[in-house]
Amino acid sequence: MSKNKNKNFMHNPILAENIFVPDAEAHVWEDGRIYIYGSFDIQGRRAYCSDEYHVYSSDNMVDWTDHGVSFSLKDIDWIDDKESGYMALYAPDCVYRDGKYYLYYCIPGGKCGVAYSDKPNGPFTDIGQIEHVEGIDPAVFIDDDGQAYLYWGQFDRVRVAKLKDNMTEIEPETAVQPLSVAEHEFHEGSSMRKINGKYYYLFTDTHRHGGKACCLGYAVSDNPMTGFRYGSVIIDNYSCDPKTWNNHGSIECFKGQWYVFYHRSTHCSENSRHVCVERININADGSIDEAEMTSSGAGDFIPADAVVPACYACGLEGNVRIAGDGFSRHTLALTGIQPGDIAVFRYIGFDGENFLTLRIKSDRDCTVEVYIDENLHASAPVKPGNDYAEYDIRIAPIFGKHTVKFKFTGEFESAAFDEFLFKREE
Repeated sequence: MSKNKNKNFMHNPILAENIFVPDAEAHVWEDGRIYIYGSFDIQGRRAYCSDEYHVYSSDNMVDWTDHGVSFSLKDIDWIDDKESGYMALYAPDCVYRDGKYYLYYCIPGGKCGVAYSDKPNGPFTDIGQIEHVEGIDPAVFIDDDGQAYLYWGQFDRVRVAKLKDNMTEIEPETAVQPLSVAEHEFHEGSSMRKINGKYYYLFTDTHRHGGKACCLGYAVSDNPMTGFRYGSVIIDNYSCDPKTWNNHGSIECFKGQWYVFYHRSTHCSENSRHVCVERININADGSIDEAEMTSSGAGDFIPADAVVPACYACGLEGNVRIAGDGFSRHTLALTGIQPGDIAVFRYIGFDGENFLTLRIKSDRDCTVEVYIDENLHASAPVKPGNDYAEYDIRIAPIFGKHTVKFKFTGEFESAAFDEFLFKREE
């Protein structure tokens, strides 16, 4: 099986497999491109975020440009040299006003600052700390009347306040608590949009999974500061990794289609988080339908005759996780696979493909069961070996768009899965 020569199809994660950008705030600026501002994780490191930000942009949701380091801790001179503990740049947001782009950032402990640039991708020059703001995950919003608002904080310490016209100071007497733990299950991760005259507050939502912060939920109001009524969950990343913990993102409209941007954990951890995207519908009554995690992302499906990296799995059951593998063709693979584990790929588009090639390895005899939707379609025996090997399986032809599931059975102790490809042969 050859590597993809051109991954010219939409997929999750949306960036290269070895790039980890959680907490994505997506914005479309006057140039028509969509830009992503987020934290920057380091692969395999068991810590949230790093000391720098990157900005990514696209004009088609397929090809993404990395504009390089846009801002870093070394650009900040107001941080006390005696600050103790882990230092990093946590979730940012950006807004455009009067010819400048303002980047709002935060550090562990809850201090927030603002920087500016003449370009949406930076580099950004620090302005300084924002007084009277104490709490992570700043989000910024400018209303139709020109009034700007800053949101920040966790749990019941979440706040919103009006920003002064200079965009660098809040009006502290206007600060109020917009959401609550009791009413909204608010955790953190504020993000604000205005749609059809209503204010949509997106946030990390703990309604499910025993209080795990894996969902993005939303609340709606007629006011940008108060009166928010809980809506529902927009996206739930619970099945992305055995140890997933949090979620953080935003919604944005690009070329007439609304999307939710969110992240998925990897490496059996709360960290090393990939930025992902799904299409969403905003209904006539203002509600937003819950999106499901997919491998195809902003697209309708991944073509079956494309080489699909196993790290594009959108659902995992059991011990299996997406993790670094030095022998993978894609930097990451599905590793730690144990008997009974399942990997889900949603959606694959078929046009009569009748042949499947798998690249996989196992320490003992293993069987891979291939399900099309919920129906067992084929199975393949995998011989023990230390290196990846390719296995070819002739299958009944498949047509249409389907979920593909791989279930791993047998008496093996550990297996790894690198990629797969469907073909049509006479």
